[in-house]
Amino acid sequence: MPSVSVFGAGSWGTALAILMARNGHRVMLWGHQAEHMQTLGDERCNRRYLPDTAFPDKLSLTADLPKAALIASLWLIVVPSHAFRSQLEALQPYVRPGTRVAWATKGLELHTGHPLHAVVADQLGPSLPAAVVSGPTFAGEVAAGQPTAITVASECAAFAAELAGLLHNPRFRAYTSPDVIGVELGGAIKNVLAIAAGVADGLGYGANARAALITRGLAEMIRLGTTLGGRPETLMGLSGVGDLILTCTDNQSRNRRFGVGLGLGQSPEAIAASIDQEIEGIPTARIVHELARSHHIDMPISEQIYRILYEGLPPAEAVTNLLLRDPKPETAGR
Repeated sequence: MPSVSVFGAGSWGTALAILMARNGHRVMLWGHQAEHMQTLGDERCNRRYLPDTAFPDKLSLTADLPKAALIASLWLIVVPSHAFRSQLEALQPYVRPGTRVAWATKGLELHTGHPLHAVVADQLGPSLPAAVVSGPTFAGEVAAGQPTAITVASECAAFAAELAGLLHNPRFRAYTSPDVIGVELGGAIKNVLAIAAGVADGLGYGANARAALITRGLAEMIRLGTTLGGRPETLMGLSGVGDLILTCTDNQSRNRRFGVGLGLGQSPEAIAASIDQEIEGIPTARIVHELARSHHIDMPISEQIYRILYEGLPPAEAVTNLLLRDPKPETAGR
């Protein structure tokens, strides 16, 4: 019997499935396109996302959702945030005693702005052991066996430890935390800030501007994150500042590349088409903007990204708006 079924055969879902199978656990990877999953099974490789990584023997593949749901009691959801609720709805009939669910999706629910743990409780019930996996990770590096550290957060300490054990190996360190909301918010907000860092680089600004954006962006993340119930130490950890640094400084980040294209004057549609993968920072920018306004939280960087994406503000004008803000103490709050 597989130890876990992974739902979502994109780059990150595939990388996590490979990681756990390498660790000696039986893993089933599910994807919704039968032809695609057949190709992955025939080639024993995900050539689109991870072309240099062969599948371990203990990794099996399927497009049969009931089979994947029933064959393992631990589910790991790795689909885009816009598909998260529908994925849970499809899995709900197969919940049974002993089922545990985790997710490595980063973002907030598109139409409600809810954190994903609230969606899990709504769809699968509040008593189901649940955990989120997040941190500074690029799928290609995990698949290649590069050193990596992440956080597994759950209100159930035993489940957090179980999942961390499935993931942990000498090159992949899994820490545990009880702060689910803090880990979720760090993983969501950083995508908006990565777009901002990309915009600055696309406009030709240097390392000074990038460092300022990361630091002031972290202040925004902490203000919103703690207001919504996250712990400051979580947002200063791997799933907060760690993930923020990663996505703001490396072109493996889809959100950063999207921002670079905006700074270069390209249309959002053209950039998204060229990346051809989910860019979670786009819908998250709108949700963060709405949350900041409803809670009266000052988030000027996130606001300017929202205006670029949803109001057509030229990127250079957005930077000017930030620079023209009145001087104030660095540690000023809301």
